[in-house]
Amino acid sequence: MAATGRHRHGVGVELRGVRKTYNGHAVLRGVDLVVEAGELLAIVGQSGTGKSVLLRQIIGLEEIDAGEIIVGGIALDRYRAMPHDEKSFRVTMVFQNAALLGSLTVGENVGLRLRERGGQSAAEIAALIHRVLEQVELAGTEARLPSELSGGMRKRVAIARALAIDPELILYDEPTADLDPLLTEQIGHLIQRIRNARGATQIVVTHNLPLARAIADRIAVLAEGRIAECLTPAELPHARHPLTRAFLRASALEAQEVSC
Repeated sequence: MAATGRHRHGVGVELRGVRKTYNGHAVLRGVDLVVEAGELLAIVGQSGTGKSVLLRQIIGLEEIDAGEIIVGGIALDRYRAMPHDEKSFRVTMVFQNAALLGSLTVGENVGLRLRERGGQSAAEIAALIHRVLEQVELAGTEARLPSELSGGMRKRVAIARALAIDPELILYDEPTADLDPLLTEQIGHLIQRIRNARGATQIVVTHNLPLARAIADRIAVLAEGRIAECLTPAELPHARHPLTRAFLRASALEAQEVSC
């Protein structure tokens, strides 16, 4: 489904031969991937295949050993070196454990980057915090501490914090990890609503193939350090690559009918 509404804005991402090795162990062995502006792409794969490692390279938390990452038409290293006020788009990441600061309230966590960046009054920041918390159905929780929230609520606060900077690219690292099926479905719907309302490009790393096929435009399967196959949800049952089919069998989804 294409993004709709007034806030259509997203940036493309291109990875060319991206490699990453830790202590002599090659995790990423030449990843090639193109994500279109405004696309919702899921990256799936078995545990330990490098899905989270790949996200850390795209966000720039780590430097790649070889290859190139292009975001919004700009080489990632050049983009990261640019002064904040010269950047024409924003990139953010929602971490697997939510990464909320326990000593700060929900409102303080959501507005943290806004206050650090400056340029907005306290009233403007408060209004923005309220607005993004409404979008994740947590209005009125500004004064609560993360310890007072459920796991699903903490995930949504982390998403609200990401939305607060109005990003053109959002990366999610296992956003439904440790959540029950109902909460997983709710987070999936939230990610879809963000795409439809804002048009931001979203890349979701997950081991949950049912979630991926329910929300994504395309699903990239990461195996043996490379993208084994990149398919639409409707194409999944007809995957040809042996690694993709093995992962589908392990997920007990190969023979299931896909509804889009």
